[in-house]
Amino acid sequence: MANEKNKNKWIKCGTAIRLLLLVGSVGLLATGCQTYQQQNKVVSNWRQGNLNVAAAEAKKLADNNAQNKDSIIWRLEQGAVLRAAGQYNESNQAFDQAQEKIDDYAQKAKVRVGQEAGALLSNQANLDYEGRSYDGIMLNTYKALNYLALGESDKARPEIIRAYQRQQDAVETNKKRIEKTQEAAAQSKDKAAIEKAQNDPKLQAQFAGATTNLGGLNTYADYVNPFTTYLDGLYFMANAADASDLERARKSFERVTAFTPNNDYIKQDFATVNDLIQGKPLPSLTYVIFETGCAPERGQIRVDIPIIVLTVSYVGAAFPTLKLQDNFIPSLTVVAEGTNVTTASVASIDGVVALDFKNEQPVVITKTIASTVIKAVAAYAANEAAQQAGGDIAGWVSKIGTAAYQMAVNIADERTWTTLPKEFQVARIPTPSDRKLNLATPNGMQTSLTIGDGIINVVYVKSITAGTPLLMSQFKLK
Repeated sequence: MANEKNKNKWIKCGTAIRLLLLVGSVGLLATGCQTYQQQNKVVSNWRQGNLNVAAAEAKKLADNNAQNKDSIIWRLEQGAVLRAAGQYNESNQAFDQAQEKIDDYAQKAKVRVGQEAGALLSNQANLDYEGRSYDGIMLNTYKALNYLALGESDKARPEIIRAYQRQQDAVETNKKRIEKTQEAAAQSKDKAAIEKAQNDPKLQAQFAGATTNLGGLNTYADYVNPFTTYLDGLYFMANAADASDLERARKSFERVTAFTPNNDYIKQDFATVNDLIQGKPLPSLTYVIFETGCAPERGQIRVDIPIIVLTVSYVGAAFPTLKLQDNFIPSLTVVAEGTNVTTASVASIDGVVALDFKNEQPVVITKTIASTVIKAVAAYAANEAAQQAGGDIAGWVSKIGTAAYQMAVNIADERTWTTLPKEFQVARIPTPSDRKLNLATPNGMQTSLTIGDGIINVVYVKSITAGTPLLMSQFKLK
């Protein structure tokens, strides 16, 4: 009889072990799921200036992920790389696909409960990437610039208006997102454990330490991208159909001046548009827009969550961090008819991204802590059940399996638009009579060009890193 009991016990134990090994293997398989930065083969070629390879890689990733949770982010990367390569129509096609999905997500009012619940058992990287506020703003800004480069100024107008409107919408969107997350946490059956973890001084200190590199950045209120606002002013100044367009340009320049008070070029634009309102003619001007460097990447830090569940082996969580990219050309010198001027900052994309990151952090922290609590409680229940069904061995295997699973799914959401620039700068000069322009960088790169025949000309210069060649194009606003 005793032998029969032992036999049954080992059968149960063996079944439990097999089940738990399956759980463990699922966890170990999940470790093969790469983070966004590990998947992103675009950015390494991008930073080396290999645009053709980067474009091919971006297309492959965008096409392979066209119908899944990462569709938007890969289309954004693809659109930016194609734009830098001068493939403006193809770039806009990629941006159109991203925009369609971003707008679709924005129009869906009800919460996707099933997907959110799934993320609570895994991680936030398993949610659909719906596009951050600055993504939509820059998407429409780039589409407008693509149309201008193609000589289709009429198509640029609605894109500039849409980009500007997205800035207005972003404040309310973020407010609702925070409120929704806080409400869900307050209604959770694990509310007490979530609040305890959120208020833990050690946890808060680790978060503070993870964002110290962002303290000195120039951030802008209310989700504003000053470059988008500047382009709005420039476009409507040069292409004013009536007095209301000139007034719109005046207000845009006035607003950008408030964000970048040391930029004399924008002050000159503000004075010019006021002259136009008074009936004076538009002078012949050449602008150099300089896109330099690379936007921040997202990394991750792993933090122990203060949840006391004695039989759970692992209660850590991964949170995103921002990593600034410092390999960039700080300015561009513009030489025309013996006069030298230097580009000045219009917008720090580092600052735009950092502000969005900080605004998003309460949502990310709350969701990640809630997920960690739920997984810890589930692991506790699994370990207890295994212990009762199969004894110490099954309990031990369960702890290994649940710990392996939690480690495997413990990754932060590292998705971010990495092919955006670090900064936008501008210089403005009266168009030289010989229409000759020389450009020089502090590290010795030089190039010359002939300005087009427009009244308002734009020379667009992009530098990805300090060691890659300058990418140049021209278009006229009038």
